[in-house]
Amino acid sequence: MKYVLDSTLPNSHLRFISDDSREILDEDCNAENCAFLITKSNQNYVENAKQNAFKIFITPQDLNQYLDLNLKIIGITGTNGKTTTAAMIYSILLDLGHKVALLGTRGFFINGIQKRKKGLTTPSLLEIYSAISEARRENCQYFVMEVSSHAIVQERIDGLDFTLRILTNITSDHLDYHKTLENYITTKNSFFANPLDLKLINKDEPNAHYALQKTITYGIESLATLQVKAYSLKDGITAQITYGKETANLECALFGKHNLYNAIAAIGAVKLLEDKPLQSICEKLENFGGVLGRMQVVAQKPLIIVDFAHTEDGMEKIFQSFPHRKIAVVFGAGGDRDKTKRPKMGLCAAKYAQKLYITSDNPRNEIPNAIIQEIFNGIPKELRERREIFLEENRTKAIQMAITALKNDEVLLILGKGDETYQIIGNSTIHFDDVEEAQKALNLC
Repeated sequence: MKYVLDSTLPNSHLRFISDDSREILDEDCNAENCAFLITKSNQNYVENAKQNAFKIFITPQDLNQYLDLNLKIIGITGTNGKTTTAAMIYSILLDLGHKVALLGTRGFFINGIQKRKKGLTTPSLLEIYSAISEARRENCQYFVMEVSSHAIVQERIDGLDFTLRILTNITSDHLDYHKTLENYITTKNSFFANPLDLKLINKDEPNAHYALQKTITYGIESLATLQVKAYSLKDGITAQITYGKETANLECALFGKHNLYNAIAAIGAVKLLEDKPLQSICEKLENFGGVLGRMQVVAQKPLIIVDFAHTEDGMEKIFQSFPHRKIAVVFGAGGDRDKTKRPKMGLCAAKYAQKLYITSDNPRNEIPNAIIQEIFNGIPKELRERREIFLEENRTKAIQMAITALKNDEVLLILGKGDETYQIIGNSTIHFDDVEEAQKALNLC
């Protein structure tokens, strides 16, 4: 990536910064005005950059000399809940009258306008810095961003000064990359190791380890700084929460206990950042309509919901949101990714759902039916005998089968892809949208 610098900033003899050693320098972007940014990902290509005529080399710690980064950065990490929590904080701050940017899985937004399409949860370091600089040019006071475990390991957040760091939860994910659960847990917790950083931590998360200094906690089951005293999850979320001597009531149209956690994390974050009355923050959150592909209601009668949940823990949280309904579920597992979670996902689904439609979900370069079989193998014989289980490689057909058989007292959960609009099969990426497929199937019924 090549970034064009604002000529009004200090050190304006530099006009460009690139993190690509293959960059071709020319009259406009030359050795005198273009610097090569050395990152963990490209440090082995410094010699190649020199061969391509780069003479100026900088590190992430140097970037604040060239970019306007003077705003409050909020970073959210965790296995699940990053996208929704970030979107909630963004929504509340906007409703409070602030200018705010949001960077994450859904793309890059400034003050309600999408500036960049969906990409990596946490993009390259230079993309992050350029997004922050763009937010500053539009007078943003806050920059809310999701922080992935990959980004922490690859130092894609190197040099950023976070005003607040938030932990949603830590369960198992991305073991194809981190190799062991212990490595993954250690990576997530490393984001909270500095005692000088202000931290907001889920007190109910047993895998959370962090410096106690400057730490505020939130929780439902555990005694925490921001505490849920009572709650109901029937037909949405109703809760009474306390922070110090303040008590507030929350009403939210979202489903599930996991969204209650997301909500109190967002409320806690805004309380720490703005110190507004707790009740006024809760009332602003009531305006939040949810995130596409996260517990997205496609139809009410019968109830059909699409969600991004693609891990055992994520699926369980969705299932637990419907304790009084029979559950049908369509799901699969991604190819060329962590294989250990496949049987766990199968077992989790069979524990909660009466009907299982196991299908494809971005099989990539693996054989779809082999992935489906690995999921099925996680279901013990006694549960197989008590459940209706269908193995259908074609995701469109699986969704049609599930909706055709759906009864009014059941909820259908279509899990794994959320707001993704593609299916990766082999080396091909084809258009595929769970919401569209569900709507088509409903029209056929």
